[in-house]
Order: sequence, then structure tokens, then C-alpha cells
Amino acid sequence: MTELHDLTALEQGALIRSGEISAVELTEHYLHRIERAAADSPEFVGGAFAFLDPDAARLRAREVAAVGPVGDGASPLAGVPTAIKDLNLTKGVPTGFGSPAFAGYVPEVSDGVTLAIEDAGMVSLGKTSTPEFGSPCYTEPEGRPPAVTPWDVTRMAGGSSGGAAAAVAAGLVPLAQGSDGGGSIRIPASCCGLVGLKPSRGRISGFPMYGDPVGLAVPGSIARSVGDAAALLDVLAGRRAGDPFWAPEPAGTFLSAVGRDPGRLRIACFDEPVIADADVHPDVRRAYTDAAELLSSLGHSVEGVPVPLPREAVTVFETCWAVLTALSTVPLDEDRRASLRPLTRWLGERGEAVSGPEFGLAVGGLRRHAAEALVALAPYDAVLTPTVATPPLPVGALRDDADPAADFEAQKRFTPWTSAWNVTGMPAISLPLHQTADGLPVGIMLAARPAEEELLLSLAAQVEAAAPWRDRRPPLW
Repeated sequence: MTELHDLTALEQGALIRSGEISAVELTEHYLHRIERAAADSPEFVGGAFAFLDPDAARLRAREVAAVGPVGDGASPLAGVPTAIKDLNLTKGVPTGFGSPAFAGYVPEVSDGVTLAIEDAGMVSLGKTSTPEFGSPCYTEPEGRPPAVTPWDVTRMAGGSSGGAAAAVAAGLVPLAQGSDGGGSIRIPASCCGLVGLKPSRGRISGFPMYGDPVGLAVPGSIARSVGDAAALLDVLAGRRAGDPFWAPEPAGTFLSAVGRDPGRLRIACFDEPVIADADVHPDVRRAYTDAAELLSSLGHSVEGVPVPLPREAVTVFETCWAVLTALSTVPLDEDRRASLRPLTRWLGERGEAVSGPEFGLAVGGLRRHAAEALVALAPYDAVLTPTVATPPLPVGALRDDADPAADFEAQKRFTPWTSAWNVTGMPAISLPLHQTADGLPVGIMLAARPAEEELLLSLAAQVEAAAPWRDRRPPLW
């Protein structure tokens, strides 16, 4: 028998609009589900959520139910529960940025992502787990359980939006927001068998902190369907007065793009690793080949192309990444610095050693590499690559506190494609198209030209209809 959590977020929202259920009932359903999961698998729930506040969620659900969806422009996700990544400022709610250095910190303001979720009438159950400052591609925060995939709880959920992906994949929330500076939405989506959408640079406001001067990171959607991911992008997208840059307005809603025929597209493809020499798992190669054949069967022209970013881009990316880490660590006093993970300290010290002119040269170099890649890919409507190099790895397989440099190199080998689209600012989506013989998920990634999320979503929805994954359920469901 179908239960509420078996439905998509859009289907749940439709039940609220029809009056068949209320936001209060739906919130209670998920709170009880989390409570039962915590009794059976406390480590899993502890790895998925950094903070849960059932009382605040119930109060919020009652407020939403009292108002109800208002007007034709109301979000189809009004009343639907979610959770907010622990990197996002949430007024009055503990926000630790995945770090003991911020234990007990409670922001006095909410950021643009949190405000957009609240304005849409969604109900946050709490904060999803993230690694320290969102830096690694695994979610193993100090002093907390790791975020693991519900397909095999000995294996990682990916990072840095690993808590969000674990919660969605296990049906503890119907969908969730994540953020992505080098693959942090798409990597967990691949590890957890989900849809992970990184929008274009400037699509979603960085209000009020505007903390990424390089332009690598952007919030986005983690969901079980393309439609849900598009609906959440409609919630999050939009510029605010004061934004330093922004993407052009879409022609319609992103959700409406899901129902459009993308037409016959020219799709570039490559599976050669971009940022590191990586051993690509046979199941990843198979998933990539199958996806190319599927796209061809749908009438698209799929053409192999050279890797559009040179290896020289990796050095300038790493310089920028280290400086971004330093921006988080420099304000800390010595006591709080002492609590940081070795990887964070190592990256932060690398960033602090970069001079102002060196950082400026790195940003300029990164933008030139991005421009060259965009020119090379301009003749194509979309690009196909794998998402990550292997199925989800065992917990701890990448982490190396004794040798942070080796940790960083292992992360690059695991994720040799995702950061390319952060450099270019292109929208990209990971789709759960493949499973290994023992049931582990393998994602495949599609990207599109900057600001062409509508085309990307219409193509992703076409792929989903041709090779549906909706009925797959992990053992921990």
C-alpha cells in the first residue's frame, strides 16, 4: 500500500491543496517516521541530521495550515516538509557549519535560501549534516556519526550535502536543499540514488553574506524526481536587490520545463577524468555508455569530445578552494582553530599563504579556463559525463587525518568531473540511472549552457520517463 512518503513532494503538495491532508498531518507523518528510524538506526539519523526541532516544525506546520496555499502563484510545495543544510544561516536555529568550532552558534538572521523556503510555505524539520565548512566530498563531521547511503549503511552518502541526500533517500524528508561548490549536491545524489541539481552561477541569491568571491558555490535541489528538483529550484531561484550578479529570468517556471519536449539535441560526451588521473569503476563506465545509448535512442546526436578543461586549470582551482577555506578559518581564535579537522587546517593554511595578487591571478586564470571551455562546448546543447568515478565508497575510505594532502588527492580521484561545471558556472544534474549488481547507485551527469536550466530539466525529465527509477527503494526505507 502506498504511504505518504512513497509519493513525490509534488504529489504531497497536491494532497495539501486538495484538502485531503494538512501540512500538520504531513509534518507529523515525517516526524514519526524520523522517530521510528532513530529507534531502529540511531547512527543513520544522527548522520543525516545535525539538528532536529519537532516542536518548531509543528508550530510552523500549524501556521502554514492556517494560511493555506495563497493565490495562483503559490508554490506547489507549500506545506511540504524539508530540512536546511547546516551551512545555511537559520535565525534562532543552531547552525554549526559542520564544525566543533561553531558549537552552540545560533544566527540572528536567516540567509536567502532559508527565507525563500519559508516564503514558499515549506516546513523545515531541522538542519541536515555537512562536513566542516562543506569542504570535503564526504560527510564525516567531527564528533558526529557519518552520513551514509541508505543503500548500504557501511558506505558514505557523499558530501558536502551528504546529510540532506541521506535524509531524502531514506524517505525522512521528501526533498531538501543542498549547496555545491565542487560537486557537493551531485556527489551525494550519485551515492544515494537521487536527482541532484546544481543551477547556474547567479541563479540563486547569496544574500546576505555573499561569501564566495570566486563564484564556485551555488545552492540547489536534492530530490527523488526531476519534477521535485525543478519545483524546489522555483522556490530558491531569484535575485535580491544588492546581488553582485544574477542569471537571466527563465521563460516560465522551471517546473513547467519538465513537461516540455526538449527537441532533438546535440550532446557532447566524454568520460576521461578532468581534474585527476582516476581509475574509473567498470559500473561507472557501463552507466555512462548506457546513458549515451539511451540519449541516442531518444533521437539526440551524441558526440565524443575532448576534455574541455586543461589540467592547468586544476592548480588555479585548488588555489581558489584553499583561499575560500581560509576565509572560514582566519576569523577563528586559537582555541577554536585547535578544534578544526586536519584537512581544514591544512587547506586553510594553504589559503592563508596565498598573497592578494596571487589570488587575483588565480581567479583570472580560472575565468579564462572557464571561457575556453564554454567556447569549446558552445556548439552543444548538453554535455554527458559520469558523476563520480566509483559507486559509494566505505565510510572513511577517503578521509586521512594523518595526511590531509593524501585525503585531498583521494577526493579528486573520486570526483574527477563535477568541479568542471562549478568552474564554468554551467547548470548540471546527476540522475540515478544505474545500479551495480549488489544494488549500489551510480549517477550520470548532464550539463547545459549557462542559464539553460529549462532545457536541462526538460532533457532530464525525458530521460527519467524513458528509464524511470521511481520504484527503487533502498533497504533502509
